[in-house]
Order: sequence, then structure tokens, then C-alpha cells
Amino acid sequence: MGNSALKSHLETSQKTGVFQLTGKGLQEFPDELQRLTSNLRTVDLSGNKIEVLPAAIGNFLQLKSLTLNSNRLTNLPSEIGKLKKLETLSLNGNRIQHLPLTLGQLKALRTLSLAGNQISEFPLGLGSLKQLDLLDLSRNQIQSIPTEVSELQAIEINLNQNQISVLAVEVSRCPRLKVLRLEENCLELSSIPQSILSESQVCLFSVEGNLFEVKRLRDLDGYDKVRSPGIWRSGIVGGYITVWL
Repeated sequence: MGNSALKSHLETSQKTGVFQLTGKGLQEFPDELQRLTSNLRTVDLSGNKIEVLPAAIGNFLQLKSLTLNSNRLTNLPSEIGKLKKLETLSLNGNRIQHLPLTLGQLKALRTLSLAGNQISEFPLGLGSLKQLDLLDLSRNQIQSIPTEVSELQAIEINLNQNQISVLAVEVSRCPRLKVLRLEENCLELSSIPQSILSESQVCLFSVEGNLFEVKRLRDLDGYDKVRSPGIWRSGIVGGYITVWL
């Protein structure tokens, strides 16, 4: 991209607080954005070829939304934890394997989307994100859900298309969890804690595409003890069979 075109985008961003430059083949995070650290609220650099998010990202203290979908990132700098006003972090379709512990410092974060990366372990340290509504870890390589999941404040957790065969009973203790998506994993019926049915706040539980037929959920203890209205209904949501409690 030519300097004149970038300059034009920068001038617009100076006025609007929004910098969007997608699908332009950028190989680096634009250094020129450092001029706008005091007023940028939204940055979208999706569909580029960026491999490194610089430590200087921590200087964008007014940032509320950072989107870098479909790039080539392999990790995140610890300085990202400085973005205290960040509400949306979307990094779908990269090559990220691990997350920095400082991610837990993003106290305003509502959406954390990491679909289509190379994450093999469920990320820890996110329990401090009290405002988190959505955690999307679909299309990764996660094999188990650890006991620490109970600390998560998320309303929706999307774990579709992973390799999960172990689901800790603590998932039913997530205080705000309403939607749990586990489609196309490696779960046996015996891997489903009955407490998800009888004790959790979950009201939408998606498990199509695992190692059992969805209708066999009726075999689980607690199926007939779900809270009011006390019945299960099944239907098609997004092309999958979904079970509501």
C-alpha cells in the first residue's frame, strides 16, 4: 500500500478514532499508528499477513476494539494487558498457540474470540474477566476442560470443533454460563457431568457431532430434574441439533 493511501487512512482515523485497513497484504503492524495512540478506539487489520503484534500495542490506552482476524500471528505480547478499556479482542484464523497471562488484566473485555487457531490447552487466568460475555475457542486443538473453568464469568463458551474428551464437572459451576457449545468434539456420553443438567445455569447445550447420539442424553441422571419449565426441546440452530434445558 502506498504512503499516500496510508496517510489518507491516518487522517480519517484522527477524526473518527477508527482505523480499518483489511485485506491489503500488510506484513507488519503499521508503525504510523503510534501517532494516534491517544484517540484510537477501534482498530481492524483483518485479512492481512501480520506475523507479530508489537509490544507498542500497549500504548493504545483508549482502544475498545482490536480485530486481527485472518493474519499470521503466533503469539501475543504481554503488553496487551495494558489495554484497560478494551471490550472486544478478535483474533480468529491466526496461528496462536498460547495466550499471555496478562490477558486476565483486560478488566473491560466482553468478547474474546480465538476461533481457528492452534491452541491445544484451555487458557487459564481468564477468571478475572468479570465483564466477559463471549469466549470463542472453536476450531482449535483443545482436548480437555480443566477444573479452573469454574472461575470463568462468560455467558457463552464456544468450544465447537476441538478434540475435547474430558469435561470437568466444574463447568457446571460457572456463575453466569448460559450457552455451552461442544459440537464436533470427542465426548462420550459418560463424559457429560450430570450437574450440567441438574445444577448449572446452562440453558443452551449444543453437543451434536460427538461420540453419542444426542437423544441418549435422556439416559443421564438429572435429565428429569432440570429447573422450570422442566422440559427439554430440541431444534435446529445454525445447522446443528441443539438441546435447550
